[in-house]
Amino acid sequence: MALNGNPPWLKRLIRPLAKLSLPTWQNFTVDTLSERLMKDARFDEAFRQVESPRIRQLFMHRATMGLRPFALQDCELPAITDDVMLAEFLKVSTEQLHWLAPELPLERLPGAGHYRYRLIPKASGGLRLLEMPKARMKAAQRQLLDKLLNRIPLHEAAHGFCAGRSVISHALMHSGQDVVIRFDLKDFFTSITAARVHAIFRTLGYPEGVSKALTTICTNRTSRMIVERLLDERGVHAGAAQRLRIPHLAQGAPSSPTLANLAAFSLDLRLSGLADKFGARYSRYADDLVFSGEKHLRADFRVFAVWVKAIIESEGFILHPDKTRCMPAHQQQRITGVVVNTKTNLSREEFDHLKARLHQCVVNGVASQNSMGHPDFKAYLQGRIAWARQLNASKAQRLQRLFDQITW
Repeated sequence: MALNGNPPWLKRLIRPLAKLSLPTWQNFTVDTLSERLMKDARFDEAFRQVESPRIRQLFMHRATMGLRPFALQDCELPAITDDVMLAEFLKVSTEQLHWLAPELPLERLPGAGHYRYRLIPKASGGLRLLEMPKARMKAAQRQLLDKLLNRIPLHEAAHGFCAGRSVISHALMHSGQDVVIRFDLKDFFTSITAARVHAIFRTLGYPEGVSKALTTICTNRTSRMIVERLLDERGVHAGAAQRLRIPHLAQGAPSSPTLANLAAFSLDLRLSGLADKFGARYSRYADDLVFSGEKHLRADFRVFAVWVKAIIESEGFILHPDKTRCMPAHQQQRITGVVVNTKTNLSREEFDHLKARLHQCVVNGVASQNSMGHPDFKAYLQGRIAWARQLNASKAQRLQRLFDQITW
C-alpha cells in the first residue's frame, strides 16, 4: 500500500516492523498484519492529523508458501499457493472447488450439504454419530490424505491410523508391566475445531486462502436436525451437541484420523515427557491414552492423574472421567480390547462371545446371528477370527474349526 506523502507518524510506525525477522514477515497475512498495525498506538497518530491519510495505490503480492518449523522442513509437501493450484491438486475444477469450499469465515461454514449421517447404538447406551462425506468430498479428502497428510511425520506415541502401527503395537508397548493406567478422551474428533485444523495447514506453510479452503474441505458443521434428534434421544449431552454445531473434524471422513493425530502432537509430546518424569511409558490409540510402568506408578496414581488431566485440558481436549482405570498386574490389564498382563492375548469374554456366535451359526443358521443385516457377514466373521489369530493362535484355531462347519 502506498500513501500520499511521507508523514512523520509513518516512520515511527514502520521502524519497529523493519526489525522483525524474515520468517515473521513471511507468515503475515493481510489480516494478521492489519491487526498488528491497528493495535499499535502509533497508528492512531495518523488520524489525529489535520489531514487523514489517503491511499494512493495498493500493491498486492502473490501468495507464497511460508516457512515450516525446522522439524518439518524436509517433508516433501506439494506447493499450493492459490485456488487454481489447489483445484489442480485435488483433481477438480475451480468451480467444483468453490462448491466444496465456499469462501466464508470458518465459523460460518455451512453443514449437511456434503455429508450423510448415520446413528449407531453404542453398547454403553446412547448413539454414535458417523458423518460420512459424499462421493466428491470424500474423493477430495482422500487425495489430500494420500498426497499431503500422509507425508507428515506423527509423534512416535501415536499408534492409531499410522502406517506400521496398530492396536497390536499399542498393546505391546504395555505388556508384562506391573501397572497399566488408561485414560480416555471424550468427543475426540468433534473437539478438534476448524480453527485448530486451519492452524495445522498454516504451520505447514500454506497461505491463508489455501489453508481456509483445505480446512473447509476437512471439517463439517452437523445438520441441525441431526443434532436435535441426538438431543431428543439422549444420544449426546448438551456440551457434545454444542461442539457438533460448530465446524469440526467429522468422524467418518478419511482425512480426519490423521488430522486428529496432528492436532494431538503437542498432547503426545507433553504426555511422553510426563511419562519420562514418572519412569513410565506412554502410547495413544486415537482417544485411548495408556501409561505403564513399575509398582511405584500405582502409589503415584492420584498425583499422576492430576497432571494428566491438566495437560489434556490445557491442550483443548476433554478427559472422560468415568473411563480412567489403574490396573495392577494381579487384575486383568486390558486396553483396546487386548489383554496385556504377561503378553498380548485375546480376552476370555471376547473369545467366549465369538465362540458362542459361531456355534449358533452352525446349529441355527447364519440368519440367527446376523440380526443387524451385515452386508457381508461371512467376511465379518473371518475378520474377527483373523484378529484373534494375531493375539492367540491356538484360540483362533478353535474358532476357525467352528467357522468351517457353518453352512453358507
